[in-house]
Amino acid sequence: MNPATGSELPTVTSLIAPLVDVDDRGVYFEETFTTWRAHIANGAAVAAALRARMDPDGPPHVGVLLQNTPFFSSVLVAAALTGIVPVGLNPVRRGAALQRDVTHADCQVVLADSASASVVGDIEHIDVHSPQWAAEVACYRDEPVVAYDADPGDLFMLIYTSGTSGDPKAVKCSQGKVAIAGQMMTQRFELGPRDVCYVSMPLFHSNAVLVGWSVALASQSSLALRRKFSASQFLPDVRRFGATYANYVGKPLSYVLATPEQPDDADNPLRAVYGNEGAPADVERFARRFDTLVMDGFGSTEGGIAIGRTPDTPPGALGPLPAGTEILDVETGEPCPPGVTGELVNTSNAGRFEGYYNDPDADAQRMRGGAYHSGDLAYRDENGYAYFAGRLGDWMRVDGENLGSAPIERVLLRHPDVVEVAVYGIPAPDVGDEIMAAVVLTDGASFDPEQFREFLADQSDLGPKQWPSFVRVGTDLPRTETFKVIKRQLQAEGTDCDDPVYPVRR
Repeated sequence: MNPATGSELPTVTSLIAPLVDVDDRGVYFEETFTTWRAHIANGAAVAAALRARMDPDGPPHVGVLLQNTPFFSSVLVAAALTGIVPVGLNPVRRGAALQRDVTHADCQVVLADSASASVVGDIEHIDVHSPQWAAEVACYRDEPVVAYDADPGDLFMLIYTSGTSGDPKAVKCSQGKVAIAGQMMTQRFELGPRDVCYVSMPLFHSNAVLVGWSVALASQSSLALRRKFSASQFLPDVRRFGATYANYVGKPLSYVLATPEQPDDADNPLRAVYGNEGAPADVERFARRFDTLVMDGFGSTEGGIAIGRTPDTPPGALGPLPAGTEILDVETGEPCPPGVTGELVNTSNAGRFEGYYNDPDADAQRMRGGAYHSGDLAYRDENGYAYFAGRLGDWMRVDGENLGSAPIERVLLRHPDVVEVAVYGIPAPDVGDEIMAAVVLTDGASFDPEQFREFLADQSDLGPKQWPSFVRVGTDLPRTETFKVIKRQLQAEGTDCDDPVYPVRR
């Protein structure tokens, strides 16, 4: 299961090669700038220091628990040069859960910065801010930059899934998979040496690595890093670094749009923004307000299915269903007719899914019957455009009918006072599920159950079974570090929670 194998794909190593001696571009971070020449040389030194720490007979896996700093990028450079495999660790995971991820991925070494001290706890690790580690790396400062002979199929990184519905799985990301993503973005947006790629999404996640960090390499431009995403500092950073390209996943567009509008918002260098899971209305508003091109695609860390919007894609749709990708009935495996929700399945091949590390059962489940099962729900219209309907784990059984959460969430977001929403099922008193919605309202708004019922009654595309039974009103939604809502937490709390809950049944 290795679709990235083959000489037709580039490698991350091949993307780095043209930058080894470059001094007029490089890495921006806070008040600093490092040339690509110096940054790559540091990556070679970091690689040598890590190699000295590890057993050469074991998997060269290095757990990484770092913010978006130049050091994190240096570890990725080290991987490209030597075949060391970084393992992105999620700082939301703590204690035994984090230790499980370290052990599962066979990490010989764990790297952590001072911001992660409380997260890493008693787990054995290297403090990358310590004088001892600085001295170890300094021993190799004069090492020549020599890259190994990388193949596109070589394992480049292990990236854990967000684990919103259970223990996260370590997704294999090859040299070819990472490199081709950067190359495709470079071509799509016509990026080049004069551009600056701004990366504020966490580098332990696939979005930042594949369509952020690797884009800077593929375009031979500069990279601007931010420790952690900040809505209020997004535009100041874009202007300060001269950023022309940025990436996102989830809610960041919404958060930036929530900052006070200014008359000069469109006066910025940003030419293109690419990401996943942005609300269609936010994509349009962001493009208009900041005078830039925003393209939202559909994909996952696994990479088995990719759907892109076209100019004629209807509002709210993901894009046209690609050839070889079907929407199949979850129970029968038969293709669903238009308007009926099923699972998105790549029936032709595995796409860019290269398997999970150390998890053959998960591999078999994902590729059962020789087809890639995404676990994502969708439906299509009469013209073949696909609409996201939630995750298979979000499937709600109401009065004998299977319902997805995403169509209901899209309806609720039309309410003028609702800025965030999560829809999920809770056990019904008799059998099946009742629908519950957790919402965040605009500042100063109050929730009126009767007015909300009137709003629901006015929505012609909200079916009787899609009507929520309860609405939970809070100040925020529980989210992962990559801005995905943790619905299992909301489900577990049900109506017995600290936030006010209102019955809104029909």
